[in-house]
Amino acid sequence: MTTKDDLIDLVRAYNPRTNENLIRTAFDFGEQMHDGQFRHSGEPYFTHPVAVAAMLAEQHMDDATIITALLHDTIEDTKASYTDVAKRFGDEVAELVDGVTKLTNLQLNSTQTKQAENFRKLFMAMSKDLRVILVKLSDRLHNMRTIKAMRHEKQVQKARETMDIYAPLAGRMGMQWMREELEDLAFKVLNSEARNSIIRRFITLQKETGDVIAQITGDMRVELSEAGIDAQILGRAKKPYSVWRKMQEKDIGFSRLSDIYGFRILVENEADCYRALGAIHQRWRAVPGRFKDYISQPKTNGYRSIHTTVSGRDGKRVEVQIRTHQMHEVAEVGVAAHWSYRDGLRVENPFAVDPAKWVNSLTERLGADHDHDEFLEVVKLEMYQDQVFCFTPKGDVIKLPRGATPIDFAYAIHTRIGSKIVGAKVDHIRVPLWTRLKNGQSVEIITAEGQTPQTTWIDIVVTGRAKAAIRKALRLEDRERMIKLGRELARVGFSHVNKRATDKALSTAANALAISDTDEMLARLGSAELSADQVVHAIYPELAEKTGEKVDKKKAVIGLSEDQSYMRSNCCQPVPGERIVGITRKGKGVTVHTIDCRVLAKYEDHPSRWVDLHWNSGTHAPVYTVSVELTISNDAGVLGRICTLIGEQNANISDLKFLDRKPDFFKVKVDVDLSDIQHLYRILKALEADTDVAEVTRIRDPERANETN
Repeated sequence: MTTKDDLIDLVRAYNPRTNENLIRTAFDFGEQMHDGQFRHSGEPYFTHPVAVAAMLAEQHMDDATIITALLHDTIEDTKASYTDVAKRFGDEVAELVDGVTKLTNLQLNSTQTKQAENFRKLFMAMSKDLRVILVKLSDRLHNMRTIKAMRHEKQVQKARETMDIYAPLAGRMGMQWMREELEDLAFKVLNSEARNSIIRRFITLQKETGDVIAQITGDMRVELSEAGIDAQILGRAKKPYSVWRKMQEKDIGFSRLSDIYGFRILVENEADCYRALGAIHQRWRAVPGRFKDYISQPKTNGYRSIHTTVSGRDGKRVEVQIRTHQMHEVAEVGVAAHWSYRDGLRVENPFAVDPAKWVNSLTERLGADHDHDEFLEVVKLEMYQDQVFCFTPKGDVIKLPRGATPIDFAYAIHTRIGSKIVGAKVDHIRVPLWTRLKNGQSVEIITAEGQTPQTTWIDIVVTGRAKAAIRKALRLEDRERMIKLGRELARVGFSHVNKRATDKALSTAANALAISDTDEMLARLGSAELSADQVVHAIYPELAEKTGEKVDKKKAVIGLSEDQSYMRSNCCQPVPGERIVGITRKGKGVTVHTIDCRVLAKYEDHPSRWVDLHWNSGTHAPVYTVSVELTISNDAGVLGRICTLIGEQNANISDLKFLDRKPDFFKVKVDVDLSDIQHLYRILKALEADTDVAEVTRIRDPERANETN
């Protein structure tokens, strides 16, 4: 275990002005609070907070963060309270410790909905003070380093959580070294066999080829020296998980994977970066399509570097990253660079970009009115995607995830432009809206008044910003459409009882149903959450009951015994006028089918279950529900007119459901209450005659059969 003096020495090495006494007091307080507590390994529990504090000291963090690390489990796991911590160490430390405690209690590995809700809380906590997540990431890293002491099920849970959330988060914060180690430690738990196989391959390769890293490093040093460039060269084999991911993405074996070595060239200034690039490309052949200049176009987390891949010794591909020492500091420690101290003073790194801006922009874009699952989707898109850089016609740079389309580009400029996009030109050539953009392309957006976001855009875009804006627009548009449809359904429903659906009548019905306002009631009616009968019943219960009056069911079907009851089968939905047959069920019931129903084939070998039935003309119940599928034009007023057509045939719509929505058509299932087969034929003919109805069919689905054996 790191001792108190060891920790003080670590901090004093980069911050001679550290408040040594306060750190010692925090060390003693934490040790006292955790006295008698032990880790799964049997070690005293306090070894864990000390290790986390030492890890943050290695990142040159400020005193408040170091003290928070020492105390980060005290409020949660000991008798110490927020007030105790604030009184002894100040409000700043107390707030940080409380923030880490809240993150620990989120349980991010739970169900998808709960995970989404907790992810929102995690980002809200980060937006207040990013040091909270730095402590939490270091806490997770130490737990992963010591995970062997846990039972296997817990190891898998923690490893999956680390791979899905904490490793990408560390990467998004710019802490690449931590991301790689977290991924590799999680990989060791989740697929130890694959990891060990890759390590064995590396060992075998080294025996066959010698120390390739030392050889290539020597070659690069010679080339750069001859070019008069003072450089530090770092070489390494890629982490097992990185190699495994490339093998999975490219679907190739280890022997065919060429770029398994990476090299970093650190120089004094930006000009030397490009000189070093020229020297490397003069000596080795560059691999096409593998060059990225993150110096002229930095990543949003402040990362700057030149990336290239070249064919090195014996044709082996190697990745080369070229950057200055200051750029390297940001590349390695990311957000921690904002809190780094040197010689007792905060270090001003000109390349450090505060990722809090990213967190704040995300939390502002997705306020409390967005659902949790949508928030989780957007966050993951923001965290996991690599980036491409495209230009507006004026030369402004737009940063987008890899795979982004012109629609994403338009929404990145402004939501209003995204909503009105009708076309795009990429490098002055008209392209489809689903085109995937590439680095360096110039994109011109074509808009038109009257255009609105289309449902299909959801499947085309990849950015969280675009998805959120499109969904919001579609929700508003759908609500307006549902209100119009609901008003038409209400009109038809009221006309059945010889009443008018006036604004006053609808308002009265909404009040009777305890619904906030008329529009909300109509929207529910249009989306089939309410039926027209329920709305009518709310103010005319006596009339609604009269119209729904049924005759004795036993009289509707002839052929049943005295103790038998019947039910219409959902698969064929027979109505009076059709030839029918019954199939006995368990107990005394009989299920009625049309004579041509495909489900009857199942009972050919059970003739004893068949019952000869026919409708009793003139005495059947007046209302039977039949499901009809319609394909109609997606134009204003079409759906309302269809509802009117059905109402004009003296039929009632009891339910309506959208099966598919496309920019040019809707496919809907409509449940129609009618009297007999002739009534159904009249309705189908009226619908077929409408110019905006492309197809109308009666739904007969064997999968919906409601037999019981």
